[in-house]
Amino acid sequence: MDTGSCLCGAVQYEITGGVGEMGHCHCSMCRKAHGAAFGTYANVNWEQFRVTKGEDMIARYESSPGTTRTFCKQCGATLQFITDGKKRFGIAAGTLDTDPGVRPNYQIWTSDKAPWWDLTGTNLSHDTAPGLEKNP
Repeated sequence: MDTGSCLCGAVQYEITGGVGEMGHCHCSMCRKAHGAAFGTYANVNWEQFRVTKGEDMIARYESSPGTTRTFCKQCGATLQFITDGKKRFGIAAGTLDTDPGVRPNYQIWTSDKAPWWDLTGTNLSHDTAPGLEKNP
């Protein structure tokens, strides 16, 4: 089982069954939501995710049609990237308190990367997000 929390600890969660793929998103919205060069997310099945503390501390923001981002009301830590109608969502990997045993293996929206960031590594890179071109 993997566990995670926000910066202040007001929100805590657990994931049973592990996380799926993990990757970096370079779109401007993820960069702004994370305050970083990119956002790193791990895919999680809804059925395997449970908030164990602070459900009432989770705020939601629709960053684009059909896409919701969640964050802690107290500390502002980014928690989830949710696309309507999907069985999985992205958990902000930086909130994981345990090592999920997977490493980032792709980068998306590299065409929108910060101009001051140089792409590095051997991860598969995509100029857009395959399958999500209409919903960055």
